[in-house]
Amino acid sequence: MKRFKSTFAALALGTAIAVTGITGSDFSFIATAQAAPSKAADLRLALNELLSEHVTLAAAATQAALRGRKSEFEAAAGALDMNSQDIAGAIGSVYGKDAGDAFLPLWRKHIGFFVDYTTGKATGSKKKQDKAVQDLLQYASDFGAFLNSATPALPKDAVADLVKMHIVSLKDVVDAQAARDYKLAFEKIRAASHHMQMIADPLADAIAAQFPDKFAAK
Repeated sequence: MKRFKSTFAALALGTAIAVTGITGSDFSFIATAQAAPSKAADLRLALNELLSEHVTLAAAATQAALRGRKSEFEAAAGALDMNSQDIAGAIGSVYGKDAGDAFLPLWRKHIGFFVDYTTGKATGSKKKQDKAVQDLLQYASDFGAFLNSATPALPKDAVADLVKMHIVSLKDVVDAQAARDYKLAFEKIRAASHHMQMIADPLADAIAAQFPDKFAAK
């Protein structure tokens, strides 16, 4: 992420110089401004990166599972769980270790339900698929309640609706993968990844507003 932010800052700086013609002593002012992003912006970038990665790794795991590639699935699932631990770590860094410890099993729970759904698709079990969908919809409500309890500015129902959209977008990925419609599958992966910004941005903004001392400009 540091490399990404450095590259972004360099591009922004180059654009500013090209457009305004600022050079010399003025350059040091711009460099200082670019080197001091706000902690709130850092949080937003981190959450967007982690949640987007979640989608990518989940899609890799479901594709491997559907094709019966056990070692590939295990590797993807391992990477996905490391991503889950990173997300829990980010939550814990804001709300405290106890909150991070409570978040991790809750987050892992919805991944388990997606494994159930994927297994249902692979085996043709409509019953297993329907049960997994019901579990995922209930999970959305539970997750909304969890975030609302930690940050009351995030309405429980609004969070639940966003998580339901995440569930539907990943379900669309699995359905396309199961149908071997790979063009559609990658389109759905991109859409699911982009949707995570709708969760990451309001979460980051609400956290920054709740803890202004932690997320003041550097």
